[in-house]
Amino acid sequence: MLAGWRAHPEYRLIVAANRDEFFTRPTESLRWWDEVPGLLAGRDLGAAGPVPGTWLGLARDAHRFAAVTNVRGPNEGRLDARSRGALLMDFLRGEQDSEKFVRGVAAAPDDYNGFNLLVSDLESLWWHSNRGGQGPRELTAGFHGLSNGALAASLRPDGAVSTGTDTPPWPKVREGVLGLHRTVQSDPADVSGYLAVLADRRHAADAELPDTGMDLASERAASAPFVDHPLHGTRCSTVLLVREDGRFEMTERTFGRSARPESTVTFRGRLELPA
Repeated sequence: MLAGWRAHPEYRLIVAANRDEFFTRPTESLRWWDEVPGLLAGRDLGAAGPVPGTWLGLARDAHRFAAVTNVRGPNEGRLDARSRGALLMDFLRGEQDSEKFVRGVAAAPDDYNGFNLLVSDLESLWWHSNRGGQGPRELTAGFHGLSNGALAASLRPDGAVSTGTDTPPWPKVREGVLGLHRTVQSDPADVSGYLAVLADRRHAADAELPDTGMDLASERAASAPFVDHPLHGTRCSTVLLVREDGRFEMTERTFGRSARPESTVTFRGRLELPA
């Protein structure tokens, strides 16, 4: 997941994100939700529990954005954990500001399997993971990225992408942040350019692969920004552009097995942005 926060004078927020999931998990594509007025999101029909979930959504009337990824690891399959998609719904349908919400979530780290959470009330942008021990962090103006490790990476003034720790960013996060930066510099309205960054299928070198408990072949497949695997791969690519005048555009391109494109939809509207 890649985010540009106040990274261009005409744009408040730019997001480019892939959702990687098992192809057997039932999903509804990006749409306006009848049961939650003003919510634009895909729907995870495979989530456990009574609360409907999503992996990325925009609440138009409350000018809120949220997205989540899992954190991979051998002990991250608890069946009694609350759905991470329901965590997003708590923010998108709630009234707390971004900081207060993530600090509340951080107080109960064991309610969920491992996650990376990105939330914004479009006044500030916050990241939090319940793994890694870093605690919530406000992301400053600039370019940021995260994946399925418990780290967020940011583009530094010297052109390097860093997590701010001794642990380097995953290669696909590093290259994704750089690709996002190049696209914004070239043409911040270029949805096709962001989709091209997300479509990168190059694997990381073995020496740079993370160790998340998967076999080597699976680690290699998952190291690409766009995951092409017969069982678990990139199901959709999403681009969200929120301009400083409140106009927004969200595009989702969905994929089936063998990275087969299935559909592309775009929704546009306007938000009442905080100053």
